[in-house]
Amino acid sequence: MLTIAVNRKVQLYVIITGKVQGVGFRNFTQLNATPLGINGYAKNLPNGTVEVVAEGDKSQLDALVALLKKGPRYARVDSLEIDERPFTGEYKTFGIRY
Repeated sequence: MLTIAVNRKVQLYVIITGKVQGVGFRNFTQLNATPLGINGYAKNLPNGTVEVVAEGDKSQLDALVALLKKGPRYARVDSLEIDERPFTGEYKTFGIRY
């Protein structure tokens, strides 16, 4: 018998490129991740991209990714590089890192 894990927990490592710094992208990510029950962080990187590490149910992470593709009002998202990794449970909230 085949069993499908509908609420499978995973970690996503995401790099967002485009005009994504100085436009509230980290705050936007936190404000959307928290009500979805997603834990992790968003961080600006020196090369102008935003790094997001997000853990939670796959279906909730898919919803967050859809929002990240659009970004906040003044952002321009050119691409998302997404790496699915094993769930660690390391994060208890969703924060902004500096």
